Amino acid sequence: MRRRDFLTVLAGAAGYPHLVGAQQKAMPVIGYLHPGSPEGPALPSLAGFRQGLSETSYVEGQNLAIEYRWAESHYDRLPALAADLVGRKVDVIAAVGNAAIAAKSATSTIPIVFMGAGDPVGMGLVASLARPGGNLTGFTNLIGELMAKRLELLSELVPRARVIALLVNPNTPGAPGVERIVQEAARRKGVQLQILKAGTEGEIDSAFASLVELHADAILVLGDVFFSSQREQLVALASRHGVPAIYAWSYVAEAGGLISYGINNVAVWRQAGIYAARILKGEKPADLPVQRPTTFELVINLKTAKALGLAVPQSLLARADEVIE
Repeated sequence: MRRRDFLTVLAGAAGYPHLVGAQQKAMPVIGYLHPGSPEGPALPSLAGFRQGLSETSYVEGQNLAIEYRWAESHYDRLPALAADLVGRKVDVIAAVGNAAIAAKSATSTIPIVFMGAGDPVGMGLVASLARPGGNLTGFTNLIGELMAKRLELLSELVPRARVIALLVNPNTPGAPGVERIVQEAARRKGVQLQILKAGTEGEIDSAFASLVELHADAILVLGDVFFSSQREQLVALASRHGVPAIYAWSYVAEAGGLISYGINNVAVWRQAGIYAARILKGEKPADLPVQRPTTFELVINLKTAKALGLAVPQSLLARADEVIE
């Protein structure tokens, strides 16, 4: 072949991959949309998601690609990140927490599997848990019910508590609904609830500083990605102010927090991976019911309890999944 003919062939080949792509299906792509950061607590959950995929014959890098988008706790970035995944024409979007709202707004056709959505029906994600309809399904984290349960556990651990503070992130969708649920739970327990709001590190400092003025005997921390990223700050402030605190995540109790109660994220994310794989194989989100978590973890840090001068009831210790000495 003459050199001129060879160059002509090369020039034509530049557009050839697009033709191949039209004729031959590339490996499927999942868009993974997370409101937090690709580090710390997010990693075990992500490993659970990959495990669920692999159990259903999809292995990242072999027959599946995953496009990751992280909002780094800046929730206002989620719509643009979701739109980017839609523009890349991913096959499924796996959306964590409030990222599901951005994903739903970005597409009505690409299947979406959500994990950790507090109230999927109330958030407008699905028509019902049993029959989601539309292009979304997934797993709720029962945020309202679990917050009420945490209030009960905190009252059991600190029976003298007459005023309990609730720390919420006002940037979290659904926060007002959670506030109402916890207010009602507090009324039934006969305790006064003080709601504190914090969406920045400085506001967290200010919230804890106000506990003395409010005469708060304990604090309940809303399960939120931003608060998860600030777990060291929360534990340090609770220790400094000598206030008993309950959290949503076991890793906070393991890091020095007093007590935690919540879902097993790794188990839920694994199931979400299985759901995503089933959709890749042809099932429709509308036909897959939204699942409620069935595995919960209660972790108590006795070292922290001792530092706070708290005697943990034996009835509470007996129900704990893990007791940190």
